[in-house]
Amino acid sequence: MPDGRGDADPRERPQSTARSGERGAERVRAGRADGAHARAGGGGRDGACRDPRQSPLRDHPRGSSRGAASSARASRASPPRDEGLSGTRPIATLGSHWVETVSDLTAVSRRLVTPGEIALDTEGDSLHHYPERLSLIQLARASGDVWLVDPIALGDLGLLASVFSAPSVVTVLHAGDNDLVQLKRRGFGFAALFDTSIAARFLGAKALGLDVLLQTYLGVELPPSRQRDDWSRRPLSEAQRRYAESDVLHLFALKARLTEELERIGRLAWVEEECAALAAQPAVERIVDPNAFARLKGARELPPRKLAILHELYELREQLARSADRPPFKILAEETVVRLAQEPPVDAAALAAVPGCTPKVIGRWGEAVLAAIARGRAVPETALPVLERTPRPRIPGIAARRIEALRQWRTEAAPRFGLEPGLLLPNRLITTVALAAPRDAGALAMLDGVRRWRAETFGAEIVAALAAP
Repeated sequence: MPDGRGDADPRERPQSTARSGERGAERVRAGRADGAHARAGGGGRDGACRDPRQSPLRDHPRGSSRGAASSARASRASPPRDEGLSGTRPIATLGSHWVETVSDLTAVSRRLVTPGEIALDTEGDSLHHYPERLSLIQLARASGDVWLVDPIALGDLGLLASVFSAPSVVTVLHAGDNDLVQLKRRGFGFAALFDTSIAARFLGAKALGLDVLLQTYLGVELPPSRQRDDWSRRPLSEAQRRYAESDVLHLFALKARLTEELERIGRLAWVEEECAALAAQPAVERIVDPNAFARLKGARELPPRKLAILHELYELREQLARSADRPPFKILAEETVVRLAQEPPVDAAALAAVPGCTPKVIGRWGEAVLAAIARGRAVPETALPVLERTPRPRIPGIAARRIEALRQWRTEAAPRFGLEPGLLLPNRLITTVALAAPRDAGALAMLDGVRRWRAETFGAEIVAALAAP
């Protein structure tokens, strides 16, 4: 889109453009930690609609407390750094180049399309504007060159998209699922990539923040976090530029260090397979969900009349957020919207007694809120919303016993391999495998999402566990 705006409408829900059964394109479940692509820190941005108190600011938080970093180093048997190893030394920046014109982007694209690795990161403005905008793209080469690309000024990023689809280019990023979603929605494709967060998980790392990994493996300390900044404001401050540079500059050395360790324990192919699947994931499009208001916490406990009021309040908040160019949570917090529907005020005095309805809120939007409540009260009985509950599919008794057997095997096997149980065999795969009941590792490998590395390494054990019940 010309202004760089995303489509982060909370009324919209993701929908894959590919068939759900396609191998190698398995969707990442937001907020789950049961797969190799699970987000470091959990949760993750879903546009600009969420209150930051309820979910992390980014899908790949680089920040952790220094105490956490020290604890992570002490709790894992990471080998000492060898500064003499080729490719593992931190890189000194040559200075970043600002890219905001088509001629700039053309020159950068021609330089980057040559064979080699490109470090990638992105920044958004979800805490400050609505809908969220992709506000900055950081790129780096191992030479120390860094490019800060302004997608707001450029609009069309097609020249850059051609770089990442080149078969000779390897994209290096950290916990990059959200970065990839943002760019794939703009037509980007990725021929090859390496995600340092995925690599660290296969080494048994407990803390996956970029700052922890850089301190653990390279002794590099990142500059203070700027995650709450409005990255759409121009010009960027010097501190913002340094922060943006540091997010990509050290990824090459980190990749080299992690690769050495993965090769040492024979897991590099596992990571390469997971990264290939991440690269192959199709763009996640969005479709409008008319029942988005029902996802608010507490909504499903409301009777139909109060649901109608909640719906009107939700739509009002959306309209106000878009007209004010502010995230919805900065108009009214989700818990305030639900409270207003639970105990609908009838006048300004009653409205002022609702937690979250400050004098500032009432002064700006009080009349509109009361009008929305009145509209909800006026909805005819025949038009009141009804939320259908989708029943859970019934699992046959034999399959339930297989599920329990697989969980027990996973609990026992995870410490042996030094992996999280959810990485060894995610919950979603436990159900898939239990229902399919493959008789050998070959049949197991054919199941969607199982991956070759699981079938080859643990297939015999999994099949044996299935046979136990």
